[in-house]
Amino acid sequence: MRADKVKINRLLKTAAGQIEGISKMVEEDRYCMDISNQIMAVQSILRKANNEILKAHMEMCVKQAFTAGNEKEKIDEIISLLNKVTK
Repeated sequence: MRADKVKINRLLKTAAGQIEGISKMVEEDRYCMDISNQIMAVQSILRKANNEILKAHMEMCVKQAFTAGNEKEKIDEIISLLNKVTK
């Protein structure tokens, strides 16, 4: 993986901490909207981490595949990912 590992790990650790906090909120019977807002915040962080990873994948792996003439596999991979995202 060629993504910025420090940045990715920071984002993932932040998300993990927030998930622990959400779990405590549920145990404490906190207000539903507050819990929901925290869940959305974690989703946003995970999206940022995923975007960084996908960007690095496009800049390295996909670029190399196109240069080497092996683009079909990478195109299929991206289409498969897009299908998951758009469900």
